[in-house]
Order: sequence, then C-alpha cells, then structure tokens
Amino acid sequence: MTTGPHGHRADEPCEAGLELYARALREGGVPHQEADSLPCLIDSSLLEPDLEDIRWLRPVAPAIALPRLLHTSAEDIARQRQREARLAEAFAPLMRIDGRHTAAADTSTISTLSGTERINRAIAQAMADANEELLAVQPHIGQPSNTLTALDRDQAMLDRGARIRTLYQHTARHWPPVIARYELIKGDVEARTLDEVTQRLIIIDRTVAFIPASKDRTLALEVRNPALISFFVTTFERLWRLGTPMYPEAATQPTLNGITPRQRAIASLLIEGHTDTAIAERLGMNVRTTRVHIAKLAETLGSESRAQLGYLIGQSGILEQPDQER
Repeated sequence: MTTGPHGHRADEPCEAGLELYARALREGGVPHQEADSLPCLIDSSLLEPDLEDIRWLRPVAPAIALPRLLHTSAEDIARQRQREARLAEAFAPLMRIDGRHTAAADTSTISTLSGTERINRAIAQAMADANEELLAVQPHIGQPSNTLTALDRDQAMLDRGARIRTLYQHTARHWPPVIARYELIKGDVEARTLDEVTQRLIIIDRTVAFIPASKDRTLALEVRNPALISFFVTTFERLWRLGTPMYPEAATQPTLNGITPRQRAIASLLIEGHTDTAIAERLGMNVRTTRVHIAKLAETLGSESRAQLGYLIGQSGILEQPDQER
C-alpha cells in the first residue's frame, strides 16, 4: 500500500489529518488549500469537495466515514482487524463532537469522487462485484476510451454472464476506438446511437450509478439511492428504444428526399437558432464537418443564404418526416 508524506497508508488518516478533520467538523468545512499537504483526508473520504464552492472541503459525518473506510480496505484479514481497531480508537473522540455541520445523512447514498483515478477505481470495484448488467451512455469526447484495462474489466464482467448495453452519438459509428472495442470484446454486448445523448452515465446491476459532477469530469457522483437509480434506468431505456442499432448488427441510415439523417439533425438545430459551434458540440462533430453538412444541406434545398436556409427547411417538411433511422 502506498504511503503518504507522513509515512502512513494513503487511505488512513494521520494525526495531523484527524486534527484538521476535527476542525472541519466543528466549523463546517476548511479551505481546500489547507488539505493539500494531507491527501489522506481525501483518500479516506473524510473531506469532500463542496460542489457549490470548490475552494472549500466539507466534512463527512464520522458515523458515515468510518464504515466506508472499513469497507474499502483491501488488506489481508490480520492487518484489516488491526486497522479497524486503530480507526475505532481514533474516531471515538470524534463521535462526541457536535455534528450539526456535517453533510446531510443521505450522503451515504450519494458520494462525491474527486480525481480521475479515484473515479475509475470506484467504477472498477463496482464492476468487479457485478454479475447482471451494465448500462452506459458514452458521449463523444474526442479521446479513446478502450484502454486494455477497461477492456479487460468489461470482458471479465461479460465472462460472468452479465450483459453490456451502450448508447453513443451517431459520430461513434465511424470512430476507430469504438469500432476496435467491439472487435476485441466477446459476450452479450449491444450498442446503439443517437444524434444527441446525455452526459456520461454508467449504471451497474441497477444498484449503483456514476455521473459527472464537473464539466472536466474530474468530479463524479457515486449514486446508490434507489429512486435516482430507477430514474436513470428509465431514462436510459427510453433513449435506448429511440437509438439506431450499431452492434452487433448495424441498421441502415437511409437518405430521405436527398437529405441525410445527419443533415436533418443539423437542420433541426439550425432552425432553433444554434450557432455552428453549438451544433457541432451537441452532435459530437468538429465545426468544420458541421459546416460541410450545412453547405450540402443548403445546396440540396437551393438556399443562397443562412436566413433563406432556415426558411427553406421549414417549408420543405423534412423535419416532419418519420425518423426512419430509429
């Protein structure tokens, strides 16, 4: 187990860390920079980023933090028992501190994960315990996601008899990393695509879900609340029914009246007044490709200007056609 700057396990609070944690319990939080030299507080989940003000860290109630620490320990049985005894002794005086400033009691079902490594570790642990199903929404983010570690993790779950269903944006149908992924893994796997999808969503065995909590995805929420899990599953299933099959058998995306499905999606956003940049972001394309599609759409409809294009889209009725691609 890696040790921190104070010569102890990275996921076990040191004396200095416990002192800062005790102050956070009394005061309701501490500035983020005060914990920079005590990473054990974050690794031990004693302090969590305040989503309303990322400059501050707020304390997790000792009664919640202690069981979480005991549960995540990966040491052998003998060392685990020693660690439990040390933590119980350390937390005994903390339990007597007034807990009015601690996070709400329902944080046991919604946990904040800070840092990509910690997020991936939590997802991997949840998948290692799963035997039924993984539902995922993977928006196009421009970075390969099929590392060998991720593929091995998915394959291990499939080998246990589970199934994996994933929703991508249409642009993923021709994205080499996605294509390579489905050439490498074997099992009960399906993939579909939509013009637009939600932010990243991972649901494992319908008991735990992971969603981003910051735009750069360095913060995530681990959700175990049954009502929220049910909401996420319902949302996924409804999007899934709208999706176009991509794997194991790809459905044909026909051109209607000379307008491709991609151009129809762009046309819909154009008449809503979105810029080229906004359209590209929502459909997972680069701006240059978006503008090529807009030019082809204008040529097909006989438009000579952006204003005229909007008018011709409305008059053409192309957005009223049944969506044959889904």
